[in-house]
Amino acid sequence: MKTIAIITLLIGSFSITAQSQFTFPELGYSFDALESFIDKTTMEIHYTRHHKAYHANFVKAADELKLNGMSIEAIFNQVSQYPATIRNNGGGYFNHKLFWEVMSPNGGGEPSKNLLRIIEKGFGSFNVFKSEFEAAAKGQFGSGWAWLAVDSNGKLFVLSTPNQDNPLMDVLEKRGTPILALDVWEHAYYLHYQNKRGNYVENFWKVVDWKVVESKYNEAIQ
Repeated sequence: MKTIAIITLLIGSFSITAQSQFTFPELGYSFDALESFIDKTTMEIHYTRHHKAYHANFVKAADELKLNGMSIEAIFNQVSQYPATIRNNGGGYFNHKLFWEVMSPNGGGEPSKNLLRIIEKGFGSFNVFKSEFEAAAKGQFGSGWAWLAVDSNGKLFVLSTPNQDNPLMDVLEKRGTPILALDVWEHAYYLHYQNKRGNYVENFWKVVDWKVVESKYNEAIQ
């Protein structure tokens, strides 16, 4: 009986370990910390309900398909081969995780001289980049995301994606590593901005943490 109990415990531990590979992230700041951009109630609902549901559903689907030994990037690289629950919930999990990371109550302003130089090289000027990013976010029909990403040649580009797709997925024509994300699903802003998506998009710059964006750029080009 003791042997059976030990085996059961080990199996249970393995299952927990496998599922915990895709951990639910800490937010890193209080729900009201970004009120120059978004309100406390929206942040709390967005993080504790929407993101948490995507995470739970993704972990369950990944466990059923035995994908726990794969990185999220490897899964996205062949996401077209998996059921839609992986694409939708895996995207929802990953996209929101990045979204929280690239914002900070101490954000805003401009990037460092180094990142600014890279952005200017890619887009001509920082203002042109911002205009292109805002256009992608405002112009995304229905729910989706706006991205700044790095392609395989180390070049920056802006794009938008529908639903929970992201630039890492093999369902996209233009692919790369995302380093900045903006959620334009209505649940991300509607309580505060109603139908004024443009105002929400423009206020995003007040909280962007350029140090994190630069760190992600450096990781992407390694």
